[in-house]
Amino acid sequence: MPTDIEIARAATLIPITEVAKNAGVPDDALIPYGKYKAKVDTALLPTTSNGKLILVTAVNPTPAGEGKTTTSVGLSDALHLIGKKTLLCLREPSLGPCFGVKGGGAGGGKSQVMPMDEINLHFTGDFHAITSAHNLLSAMVDNHIYWGNSLEIDLRRVTWRRVLDMNDRALRSIVGPLGGVSNGYPRETGFDITVASEIMAILCLASDLNDLQKRLGDIIIGYRRDKTPVFCRDVKADSSMTVLLKDAILPNLVQTLENRPAFLHGGPFANIAHGCNSVIATKTALRMADYVVTEAGFGADLGAEKFMDIKCRLAGLKPDAVVLVATVRALKMNGGVAKADLTKGENVDAVRAGSVNLRRHIENVKKFGITPTIAINHFYLDTQAELDVIVEMAKEFGAEAVICTHWAEGGAGAEELARIVAAKADAGAPDFNQLYPSDMKLADKITTIATEIYRAGSVTIPASVRSQLKQWEDMGYGHFPVCMAKTQYSFSTDPTALGAPENHDVAIREVRLSAGAGFVVAIAGEIMTMPGLPKVPSAEAIYLDENGQIEGLF
Repeated sequence: MPTDIEIARAATLIPITEVAKNAGVPDDALIPYGKYKAKVDTALLPTTSNGKLILVTAVNPTPAGEGKTTTSVGLSDALHLIGKKTLLCLREPSLGPCFGVKGGGAGGGKSQVMPMDEINLHFTGDFHAITSAHNLLSAMVDNHIYWGNSLEIDLRRVTWRRVLDMNDRALRSIVGPLGGVSNGYPRETGFDITVASEIMAILCLASDLNDLQKRLGDIIIGYRRDKTPVFCRDVKADSSMTVLLKDAILPNLVQTLENRPAFLHGGPFANIAHGCNSVIATKTALRMADYVVTEAGFGADLGAEKFMDIKCRLAGLKPDAVVLVATVRALKMNGGVAKADLTKGENVDAVRAGSVNLRRHIENVKKFGITPTIAINHFYLDTQAELDVIVEMAKEFGAEAVICTHWAEGGAGAEELARIVAAKADAGAPDFNQLYPSDMKLADKITTIATEIYRAGSVTIPASVRSQLKQWEDMGYGHFPVCMAKTQYSFSTDPTALGAPENHDVAIREVRLSAGAGFVVAIAGEIMTMPGLPKVPSAEAIYLDENGQIEGLF
């Protein structure tokens, strides 16, 4: 097989106007960004359907790759092939992983969204708009302090940091502004990656432009000496931030390799944010299609939990079916095989041993009242015996597994999965429920997620963190859901503890209030909200060839 970018380069795309027409988007609602991508004005769209929502999630990610986005694309194309009107809803990729270690986020093989290179690099500028809006608020906070600080913001309690859409560990903790009186008052601060910005979360959870501005105004930027909060609206930044985001709030329309429509909108990471595409894109798709395929970031312990407990709770949504992606390679690694040894032949025992990870995720999804369908994303080195083990183990764990070859064959390789999932979506999920009630104490919500989903034996919440949570409850934020920031590689906070660890300790390092987004972030273990580049970043292998075409992007 050629590489992902070679496949993408050889694709025959159709004009975005034709994609829009096929999806039921009228001409006056389409705002083209070149030939193959566009924004969509959702206010001008007709309501033609009341679609079924299908969530795609996965086992814990490994360096071997699982292909959750690839499976989402393949399933969407397959649903079209069996005659179902379908819309795909995905997140936009961040530049950080593209130049770091993960690579692009547009799918792979013959199940990609297009134009792949543009989607992975800048796209329609949404992330730049979010970065600009976030840092505008940062500038206005420091400017307010410089010009007399009439709001009496305590410099020691400014909680609003800056953001950048790049992995840069050098910016995690900084001191600024320096350079004397003319530059302002020195204080400790730092940067997060854009996908961890509360602005990103707000954009993905807002229902419309008015709701967006209200949520922006509700952001807490810091506290006074008496610990009363100072809001974004107090420094009068919310309206100008909304102006910067007026186009970014509109969903982006692109196409799959099979020329099927897809919305790509928003992109919060699931290990440090809530990991779901925008509510606007999802609800718009549900109005226009009979089936909507969406995904939640990383493994089901993070993305699916946050999809159920945050996105569905705040947006009034519920999934009608869940697909859980697994691979022979991922289960081998969870069974103790090193990445370098994955190509050394059949290892049925390792697949069987690593299936404890699959079992844990099946059990967890069932806690929300839904039994997932297992999509086995086939790799060319997988043996039939290894694939059979996953089918066998899934059945033992109470779920149906389907071998899918969409990476090599496109939608045709996922038709069996599509038929099964469509039938389950038609039946719905009458027993859907969330993990905890909204009126549960914030500390208890953290403990519930850690014990029920991560299978922790203990949860360490320092007295200072408990005091902070209590303060937020007294301020009226106790009903907020909790967004856990934790390593994606393990159920524990130790990224090397693969399989299905239990009875471990989940230590909460700090908590952050996202008052505009509507949730509390609990940071566990050593997870960083500003990632760093690996020793050999992907950026070293990305270049333009003599014809001006991008190479090395995957």
